[in-house]
Amino acid sequence: MAEFRRFARLAFASDTIYLGPLYFPPPLQKCTRGPSARNGGALPILAHLSTKGRLRSKTVSDQTALSFASKTAPADGVIVVFAEEGAKLTPSAQDLDKKSKGLLLRAIEITGFKGKKEQTADLLAPQGLKFPRIVLQGLGKASSYEPEDWLNLGGIVRGLLSGKEGSTAHVFLETFEGDVAPADVANFALGALLRGYKFKKYKTKARKKSASSDESNDKTLKKIVVHSADPKAATQAFAANRAIADGVTLARDLVNEPANVLGPAEFAARAKELSKAGVQVEVFGPKALEKLGMNALLAVGQGSDRPSHVAVMQWKGAGARGGDPIAFVGKGVTFDTGGISLKPAAGMEEMKGDMAGAACVVGLMQALAERKAKVDAVGIIGLVENMPSGHAQRPGDVVTSMSGQTIEVLNTDAEGRMVLADCLWYAQDRFKPKALINLATLTGAVMVALGKEHAGLFSNNEELAGRLLDAGKVTGERLWRLPLGPKYDKMIDSKVADVKNTGGKWGGSISAAQFLQRFIKEGTAWAHLDIAGTGLASPDSEINRSWGSGFGVRLLDRLVSEHYEQH
Repeated sequence: MAEFRRFARLAFASDTIYLGPLYFPPPLQKCTRGPSARNGGALPILAHLSTKGRLRSKTVSDQTALSFASKTAPADGVIVVFAEEGAKLTPSAQDLDKKSKGLLLRAIEITGFKGKKEQTADLLAPQGLKFPRIVLQGLGKASSYEPEDWLNLGGIVRGLLSGKEGSTAHVFLETFEGDVAPADVANFALGALLRGYKFKKYKTKARKKSASSDESNDKTLKKIVVHSADPKAATQAFAANRAIADGVTLARDLVNEPANVLGPAEFAARAKELSKAGVQVEVFGPKALEKLGMNALLAVGQGSDRPSHVAVMQWKGAGARGGDPIAFVGKGVTFDTGGISLKPAAGMEEMKGDMAGAACVVGLMQALAERKAKVDAVGIIGLVENMPSGHAQRPGDVVTSMSGQTIEVLNTDAEGRMVLADCLWYAQDRFKPKALINLATLTGAVMVALGKEHAGLFSNNEELAGRLLDAGKVTGERLWRLPLGPKYDKMIDSKVADVKNTGGKWGGSISAAQFLQRFIKEGTAWAHLDIAGTGLASPDSEINRSWGSGFGVRLLDRLVSEHYEQH
């Protein structure tokens, strides 16, 4: 990732396409060393074999089961009810207060609970009731709720449920006026699932129990039951959200994996597993990429012993009348040292996440396939590792991209744009998409401009830009549009080649976008999302406490659903 200052190996031999499941083992597992991939052999393979010689699977992240039910009183478990601003109890909360002979109202009086948004009153072992705990959660003014508010509410409630007081939690979701729409119930449930995510694959010992509800006894929470007026409709509405949650989970898992486990080949194998969901997946190894002329991408990875790959995923859900597909391209630098233009050591470990754009594309394709989206979509990910060595590209090198344009490499840490250049050209040349969107943790400069609350949006098409901005507002994965223009484009003119890969100190995220635009054909509606601040190490939110956020899956699924899917 350019200007972002702050290594077990497995590879495909040349152009082999991986066809089976792959198990990703714990770190420090012994491996058998094979011949170097540079000589056409396989690198060391890390795996655990069962007694039958088959690769065993392992759950990367666990989720609490979630279901829907009518508003009947449960026999036991933790109870969650709600109140609006002014401590106005919802019908279920009122009923519970009557059965407890005014216990909730007394708690409100003692604690000063006002029903404001994110305000909570907690009752443990309430006298005269069979429930071990009652949570009274404030809604604020529910009449003003947007979809994001219901999503965040689900995350807030899930964050309160440690499981210490019972293995099941019953949430009676309603407002002071009564029922909540099934779509809003589904958004609440999505928020709860996303907040419940934890990446614990490499935790070998149980944590000591602490006062933190986020960590202690979490495994004992087995089930969340959301009670609503129409559980059947809520279940139906949640089906698509379940698929989206699975896509976000996959993206988070990929970003959270350490780079010694998830290299270009392993990432390609993970993408190949989408074939189980009906996605057509092709994986191209170094020889195939060389034949295609993807020299810019190959130049980035030539310093690593781990060969570069490109995975092409196609979901064909639109049928005979689908027309041209919508295409998504993701940067997949599985570890970025900066290459010869080496990054400082401090913070370099975060560069295991320099493939968050590719992770989003894989998660999105998973979500589209799982929910059987009526759209034709293509996902392309360029997978490389940027390492310094005697084989690495040097500052001053000139390479010829797939488009035929020559690139002067001034900074080997401005590598992501070179990966994307070839993948973007390939997407247009082969698929001629109706819209083309790429995601990349591309520049630290975008964080200087926007912090970590918005991703940067660059586009050559007003309609596409507007659709993306709207989708960001609805999902909470917000974008901020930044400029493109001829004067910025001059910043990347080269004296010895067609273009140079960095425009200098100022406007770094803009000059990076201008570089990408050089590889967009005339007439192609294109958008670039710089997710350096949102795709990894993003701030904690109501729906995410993971280092890898899965940013972009929900955003782009919304875009597809609203504007490109057949209804």
